[in-house]
Amino acid sequence: MSNILVVTTSVPSYRVSGRRTGLWLGELTHFVDAVEAAGHTTTIASIDGGFVPIDPESLGHEVLAQGGTRARYDDPAFMARIANTPSLNDIDASDFDAIYLTGGHGVMFDFPDDARLATLLREFDEAGKVVSAVCHGTAGLLGATKADGAPLIAGRRISGFSWNEEVLAGLDAIVPFNLEERIAERGATYIEADEAWAPFAVTDGNVVTGQNPASAHPVAQGVLTLLDKK
Repeated sequence: MSNILVVTTSVPSYRVSGRRTGLWLGELTHFVDAVEAAGHTTTIASIDGGFVPIDPESLGHEVLAQGGTRARYDDPAFMARIANTPSLNDIDASDFDAIYLTGGHGVMFDFPDDARLATLLREFDEAGKVVSAVCHGTAGLLGATKADGAPLIAGRRISGFSWNEEVLAGLDAIVPFNLEERIAERGATYIEADEAWAPFAVTDGNVVTGQNPASAHPVAQGVLTLLDKK
């Protein structure tokens, strides 16, 4: 049995728009359900600690109906886990075997520049532990570096929310950057599915990344495969 650190955003809204954002709930629930069903434990933490804002777009009827998310949303015990989360400042990497970065557009504003997250990612990677992210959660990998200062993802195949999907979602004008471009700028090879919105995940060494909300379960499967090898 492994303990997996699950990281969420603390940002509730876009900076240049009044639209609300935050965690994409299914990217949390689909992953947690898969790894806990396999016997592992999860600890949910957020950048600042406390209440985790949820992107209202992820609570739509059709979205909640996917992959058991509605059951989790209706479960007081599960929702209590994101009502008062520990801050990353209270987290010790040595207590965990893997880290998973959830998405939702909120992460684009607090993941890339968070020093504590960058430190944790380096510690996980240096120890050969599993590093994983889904959708916009890959933005958390952008600020992480190796001990020599090189980007953590340089030379690796990495997925994440595509710019095409951003345009299709109608959010390209209010997001702070193009995630696909930033991944390439860090020296990684950006990988995506043949079709927008299709489930897709890629594993490169100890790093597992997924493209979009439909990819949380494939990322979980990739993480489980790596944990089984250990």
